[in-house]
Amino acid sequence: MPAAGLWCWKIEHWALLALACALMVGVFWDGLIRMVEAWETEEYSHGYMLPFVAGFLVWQRSSALARLPLQRNWAGVLVTLAGLLIYIAGELGTLYTVVQYGFLVTLGGVLMAWLGWRAFWLIFPAYLLLFFTVPLPNFLYNNLSAELQLISSQIGVAVIRLFQVPVFLEGNVIDLGTYQLQVVEACSGLRYLFPLTALGYIAAVLFKGALWKKLVLFLSTIPITVFMNSFRIGMIGVLVNYGGVEQAEGFLHDFEGWVIFMACTALLVLEMWLLAKISPKPMPLAEAFAIEGPEPLPAGAERRTRPIPKSAVAVIPLLLVFLGLSLVIPDRDELIPERVDFIFFPRDIGEWRGRNDRLEQRFIDTLKLNDYLLVDYRNASGDSVNLYIAYYASQRKGASVHSPKTCLPGGGWQIKEFSQREVPGADVAGEPLRVNRSLIQIGDERLLVYYWFQQRGRVMTNEYAVKWFLLWDALTRNRTDGALVRLTTPLDVEEEAAEKDEVLADFASLIERQLGRFIPE
Repeated sequence: MPAAGLWCWKIEHWALLALACALMVGVFWDGLIRMVEAWETEEYSHGYMLPFVAGFLVWQRSSALARLPLQRNWAGVLVTLAGLLIYIAGELGTLYTVVQYGFLVTLGGVLMAWLGWRAFWLIFPAYLLLFFTVPLPNFLYNNLSAELQLISSQIGVAVIRLFQVPVFLEGNVIDLGTYQLQVVEACSGLRYLFPLTALGYIAAVLFKGALWKKLVLFLSTIPITVFMNSFRIGMIGVLVNYGGVEQAEGFLHDFEGWVIFMACTALLVLEMWLLAKISPKPMPLAEAFAIEGPEPLPAGAERRTRPIPKSAVAVIPLLLVFLGLSLVIPDRDELIPERVDFIFFPRDIGEWRGRNDRLEQRFIDTLKLNDYLLVDYRNASGDSVNLYIAYYASQRKGASVHSPKTCLPGGGWQIKEFSQREVPGADVAGEPLRVNRSLIQIGDERLLVYYWFQQRGRVMTNEYAVKWFLLWDALTRNRTDGALVRLTTPLDVEEEAAEKDEVLADFASLIERQLGRFIPE
């Protein structure tokens, strides 16, 4: 091929590629619809923009692509098959996040099969951008949100104290004396973090600089988001202290959010300017971050028609087969096992007598549970145990068990000890009951906590094992129901925990005999 030669596509190339894309959309239709629905939320609203930005990044490289011939790549066919198998797993489990990632893997395989390694690597940054369109799995989202709430609360309180405002922090509750501010999930900063990381990635791709500068530019979006969101929370606290709780509501609250996001973007631009100056040959920002079109093609260059690679043709029957499978796989209604409601759970168990309690509606709305039990039990010796069970009939669509290890710090509790132990005399499905044991404290108040995840005949203490078996049982049993069981008893400041361990162990052994009717195996 002459140096100035160019490769071009004809109508049959575009028709075959359009057919491959149409087949992919047909296979992954349900997952794509759910992904677009997620873009309606503030956290993921940037998703509408990203496919167009990815298209622009590919267009920028169109001149370089025109200089490369299409090359067959059988690895692309294998990647396509892997993506389609991921689709089957997600479809059978009705786990839309899995389906959506399967679509992106399949798309990558099709592009590799069409373009070959060299051309695919050229557009790889644009392809990678599409992964920012997929919502995080629920358990990762919940854990990340809880961690960011704590961090934002702590830094926000530090900002308030800079203005000499008396303030006390208890978990996610900022106490100003006259007013209390709750740093809820919406204030975790995820509404800034997700779009800003996508923006940081785009900026890193377009930035003309060393790889380490691009990495710094992208990774810096995380601390920028955390600190700016914390600053916003701190300023709201200051305004509420002087102007009343109205300063944290309505239009002003939303306007503050918009201003902070613009400030985050401005900090990103400032960072690019600084990185452009840190160089043996400093560049102005306009040169280091120039949004340009593709290089002009050489005039009079010889144009040749690309042959269609055999690997590109091979993905078509593969997609057709899985399109057929997608049509014959039945829409599986999740199996919801029969159970007895917690309203019938015994309040008198052995020597223990129970008194019902209730969760506040805001907690019920956050937890998205289907049924729960909250009872304070006491015995004749004066011991007390709080029993809390959260039951989920399905954990597929945004509702999932919240781990106390994540949630308790949000209430201001410090975890002083954490371990696992077996409860003597308690068995589940023939296996010894193993629980998480945690000693937590807030001020002078101490609690001993036992908790475990009881789900579809398994008792687990590890949150990630819970998610793995959730996927496995969704595929093999078409079930995702399950529960969290938590026991809590108070300790005096100087009291040894050994006696309370015996109290909780005995109580756990008693209720385990009752739970089978309420938490199906």
